[in-house]
Amino acid sequence: MTAPRLRALRVGGMLLAVGVLLAACGGDQDELQQWMEQQKREVKPNVEPLSAPKKFNPQPYVAMGAVEPFSTQKLTVALKQEARQPNSLLAAEINRRKEPLEAYPVDSMAMVGSLTRNGQPYALLKVDKLLYQVKPGDYLGQNYGKITKISETNVAYREIVQDAAGEWIERNSALQLQEKAQ
Repeated sequence: MTAPRLRALRVGGMLLAVGVLLAACGGDQDELQQWMEQQKREVKPNVEPLSAPKKFNPQPYVAMGAVEPFSTQKLTVALKQEARQPNSLLAAEINRRKEPLEAYPVDSMAMVGSLTRNGQPYALLKVDKLLYQVKPGDYLGQNYGKITKISETNVAYREIVQDAAGEWIERNSALQLQEKAQ
């Protein structure tokens, strides 16, 4: 016998064996059907009925005449109240003339150098690709920051900020020298 013919006989034998096995599995299923019918009769479903929906009672909106929380009217009332109770820290800062570096947030500033002229220390701050020369007593940042001390490596300043309770407090911080300011 040749190899292709032998292969065909093997495949045919396998198909015959699979067919015989499948035929053996397809026996009488009457017993299975009877058992399924018996189980359906014995089992009673236990479904709880749905509760009736609760009655909805609409409530009238009574805050229509009140001041909106984000209105300009409420803001002006709060500003007037703040003006009547001036904070000693903030009172002097509000009435003075603003300096150029107060238009920028401190986060956008970088100290790039320092120098001393006639015994007075100066720092070089880079903001928006511009270089500014500052000395102690100058103002910077948007929180009424005032430079208190300049060293070779940092610019110390104090800011006036609101705490969680809304009170104005002083906070000390510093700008560190940036070796490679961009």
